[in-house]
Amino acid sequence: MSLVHSIALEETVKIDRVIDHIVGTEEGPTMVFFGGIHGNEPAGVFALRQVFDEIRSKKLNIKGEIYAISGNLGALETHQRFQQEDLNRIWFPDRIEDIIEKQKIHHEEENELSQLYLLIQDILENSNPPFYFLDLHTTSSDTTPFMILNDSLLNRKYGSNYPLPIILGIEEYLKGALLSYINELGYVSLGFESGQHDDEKAIRNSVDFIRYSLALTQSLDVTEKEKELLREKISNTSNDSHRFYEIYHQHDIGPENDFEMFPGFSNFQKVPKGVSLALVDGVELKTTKRRQIFMPLYQKQGNEGFYFIRPIPKIWLWLSKELRRFKVDHILVKLPGVEWADGKKDILVVDQRIARFFAKSFLHLLGYRARRSDKTHLMAKNRERASKSNEYTNALWFNQ
Repeated sequence: MSLVHSIALEETVKIDRVIDHIVGTEEGPTMVFFGGIHGNEPAGVFALRQVFDEIRSKKLNIKGEIYAISGNLGALETHQRFQQEDLNRIWFPDRIEDIIEKQKIHHEEENELSQLYLLIQDILENSNPPFYFLDLHTTSSDTTPFMILNDSLLNRKYGSNYPLPIILGIEEYLKGALLSYINELGYVSLGFESGQHDDEKAIRNSVDFIRYSLALTQSLDVTEKEKELLREKISNTSNDSHRFYEIYHQHDIGPENDFEMFPGFSNFQKVPKGVSLALVDGVELKTTKRRQIFMPLYQKQGNEGFYFIRPIPKIWLWLSKELRRFKVDHILVKLPGVEWADGKKDILVVDQRIARFFAKSFLHLLGYRARRSDKTHLMAKNRERASKSNEYTNALWFNQ
């Protein structure tokens, strides 16, 4: 058991790895909610407790199974983002193999990963599809709620049912995230950012998000009118339009860097040219042109100072869908300088000395996000091959 404190509620609770688990009386999907992957983000934990307690006290009808899982228990107890290393940056296949198969556990976060990994595998082996993995987060700055998705058509289709801003492409910058690992297994997975870490509003927004998600997936037996009311509540929490954005720049903070974000910046804010964003090693960092800022860092722990984002035109979303549907990437490998990395045919290796016309933006249309690049080669991975879309075909949202 771990003690977790909410500054917003001035309340402390005891939790286990599985905060709660409810099995319905009828067949249905398996929904897995994570809270507190970062220990200074307890809002998701308290929101999950509230919703699951409500389901039990009111004896609401659940279909399938629903899980509430805590993330970094040690960091939650000490109310810090992580203890030795960010738990949401270490979900790499080779590292997981070292931790699980070779039992090479060097610190607390690797132990946390081990427990979470085994729990996820147990759920996948013993529960029924379709599976949904939803990760509840908060931010260090004040924010309107939004969602983050790895760019697969399955994720997009599911995420489109939420009246919230949606961010694509973070997997190209943020490596080793839990949701990226799960998405590469082929399942629906997304992150929800509900507000500032210690704002009571973030808990309320998470509660509304959980309730609507349960209704959307038909895990919770509600009428269509009730579902629409839940959707309206979600819509009212956000000040930004329901549209897709993509990340195109991340400011990295190295271990030797002294980074301080200037106050007053918030997600989706449009910043004019020449505005000072941060102090980096004593030097002011200014915008070189008009930018739209995302995830400004206002906490001591973290390796990403901020991102720049831009809206994705609807025509580009449609075009990318059609290009992926017709598997245009299979034509690309017939061109010089482009080849598959291996027999799985989900990773393209592009020799940029030959195929210079292959800009990242074109690869994005085909569903590829850069895994590694240098002056000569670009390696990009596609998640469409792994998507288990057939497991979701009977879901009501899938056919709308």
